[in-house]
Amino acid sequence: MTATRGLSDADNTAGRLVTDAPTLTAPTGSAGAAPVPITAPGRRSAPRRVLAIAVSALVTIWAAATLAFLAIHLAPGDPVTAVMGESSNPDLRAQVEQEWGLDRPLAVQYVDYLGDVLHGDLGYSYVRGEAVTDVLFGEQLAATAQLAGLALLFVVLIAPTLAVLTAGRRNWFSRTISGVELAVASAPAFWVGLILIWVFAFTLRVLPVTSGTELQRLILPALTLALPIAAVLSQVMRGGVERALEQPFAVTARARGISATRLRLTHGLRHSLLPAATLAGWAVSGLLTGTVVVEEVFGRTGLGTVTVEAVTYSDLPVVLGVALLTAVIYLTVTILIDLTYVWIDPRLKEGVR
Repeated sequence: MTATRGLSDADNTAGRLVTDAPTLTAPTGSAGAAPVPITAPGRRSAPRRVLAIAVSALVTIWAAATLAFLAIHLAPGDPVTAVMGESSNPDLRAQVEQEWGLDRPLAVQYVDYLGDVLHGDLGYSYVRGEAVTDVLFGEQLAATAQLAGLALLFVVLIAPTLAVLTAGRRNWFSRTISGVELAVASAPAFWVGLILIWVFAFTLRVLPVTSGTELQRLILPALTLALPIAAVLSQVMRGGVERALEQPFAVTARARGISATRLRLTHGLRHSLLPAATLAGWAVSGLLTGTVVVEEVFGRTGLGTVTVEAVTYSDLPVVLGVALLTAVIYLTVTILIDLTYVWIDPRLKEGVR
């Protein structure tokens, strides 16, 4: 009976300790207010996260539009001279400046430009005489999307393959691949394109430059665009695979009899995706800016040639439209990559709840 009473008293005491434990609450300012739980540090609610991403995207687009506007207006020369020449009629020149709105103060032009962008109006090209939306979203965008898409496919195939084949190995093959990667990543894009043309078009005669089907003509430009990016990503992913193979779980997996190839593919490669995904923004910017050089080297039409033409003739609406489109694409890809972090490493879910 005494032992039973002692256990009962202990249970009651434990219950009072749990019941009387202080609740972690936020300051309310009044004694009778209901307790408000405090969110754990490092976590952010989903609506707040979405709002933060939206605000950050808008600020980035505004900054890109502002910087492009200032750069093109502060650059030497003016669009009227670039289009009409130095010996243009003064009266005709004044008429064109008034028609294009270039006779107004710079601040007024900037405010009007932002207002037009908010209404979805990017203006008209000074050189082509077409709406900027038609210039950007016509055949040029489709051609550049095909080039960038095939280049991205090459990057996805080349970088992980080289990383898995060479990670943790110190033989002549790994050293050769590392040297080639360093050379390709350091070389200018037009040099890579000229070397590929010389090897595959003129020497081996297996890939055409101007003849053949559209897919055949697309392979060399896409490789030129993809190889420098794949070289850098391969080096980053190789380091990730090597670090993963040194972890305790890799030793345990080997002890259980898992093959080296399966260990690299199922465990090492996945651990290398997180640092590689961090470079996704750089890779996308490389694809977008690289099209300018690649399309010029291979004589292709696309956003790259449109950008070169717009900059050459100071075609302000087209340059600003390209800057906005590039910023939107960059932000979209960055947000998608940010969402894939949770899939790559499920532990990151704790930080976004």
